[in-house]
Amino acid sequence: MANLLGVVLFALAILVSVSLHEAGHLLTAKAFGMKVTKYFVGFGPTLWSFKRGETEYGLKGIPLGGFCKIVGMTPQDDDVDPADEPRAMWRFPVWKRTIVMSAGSITHFALALGAIWIMAVSSGLPNPDRPVTEADARSEPAVIRLSPCVVPENTLRECTPADAASPATQAQLRDGDRITSINGTPIGNYGDLLTTLRTLKPGDTAQIAYVRDGQPATASTVLAQTQRPPLDDPKGQVGPVAALGVGLIPTTPALITYSPVAAFGATADYTENMAVATFEAMQRIPQKVPALWTAITGGERDIDTPISVVGASRLGGEAVANDAWMVFFLLFISLNFFIGVFNLLPLLPLDGGHIAIAWFERARSWLYARIGRADPGRVDYLKLMPLTYAVILVGGVFTLLTITADVVNPITLFSR
Repeated sequence: MANLLGVVLFALAILVSVSLHEAGHLLTAKAFGMKVTKYFVGFGPTLWSFKRGETEYGLKGIPLGGFCKIVGMTPQDDDVDPADEPRAMWRFPVWKRTIVMSAGSITHFALALGAIWIMAVSSGLPNPDRPVTEADARSEPAVIRLSPCVVPENTLRECTPADAASPATQAQLRDGDRITSINGTPIGNYGDLLTTLRTLKPGDTAQIAYVRDGQPATASTVLAQTQRPPLDDPKGQVGPVAALGVGLIPTTPALITYSPVAAFGATADYTENMAVATFEAMQRIPQKVPALWTAITGGERDIDTPISVVGASRLGGEAVANDAWMVFFLLFISLNFFIGVFNLLPLLPLDGGHIAIAWFERARSWLYARIGRADPGRVDYLKLMPLTYAVILVGGVFTLLTITADVVNPITLFSR
């Protein structure tokens, strides 16, 4: 039930975001004097509507987006009433058209930035210094988390009743103990712990010095055997190594909260990191199409493959079901930022395509004036329709792939 609630909440959040996107177009167009005839949430048959002034507002039956109808978005629009010609969008200065067309993406950015700031002063933002890779983790103090057993093979599986208790458990160590030495060798961090254990053999006795609640103590245990590759070569030859049966509890806080003023700087830093990650993810999209097909045809789903709105909603539901509201809001932020960036790509029918054409016309007119040639006028959108249809086709196929993968082989963030 909680999962379903999370799915509905996330889908609703996306719908509100898209509705506000269109509201951004609506408000800026009206502010500049352009005529807006329709503002609808959803597509398909009209469920309910009302007219205020010259604009019809309403809801449609398919809640998968929304639209805002601005009169005369292109010179080729053939549904402009002669009385509305002076208010046709294409007649306005390029800077005004740019603001109107970018207002949707700006709305998404505003939603993302506002949510980041609120998180920064309330629950906190992810700590950028928190260990992410194994190499990062090795610099952390050797504060341990006990494993119930030591799995003898080089695999990840749950412990079974047939598995012996781990050496750390037998030594009565506890989660949160910080190991300071093994057999007299100082342990300054988790990397030292791993390296020292590799100098020992399965069956060796380990004299362990540790600190618990600020008090030093010692313990003794016999090391177990497992199979692992070399520390400096994770893809190298697997062989028998000594194991204590512990993992790392990072001491670096996972989240950092900020004062309302400091949160602005933290928001800027987090947004910068998110922008870099977004552009890198967009560059990898073509490479991930084969991985999506593999996931659809029965292969393993790569967690780094793109997801659709369906997949994002499922992850939102999973986050709510696991009481991971931080994940829920980070998904919301990331999705809004991605949509904002994607919508500005200079491709029709995206808003960025209209902006690019407007500035191309402006630059071309300026250049022709400088060289003494007549202004070539507006771009003929009809000549761009084949390219527009190609973009729609590619986008449609990609969307179908992601939705199918999210239905038949979804990404999960929490173990089941």
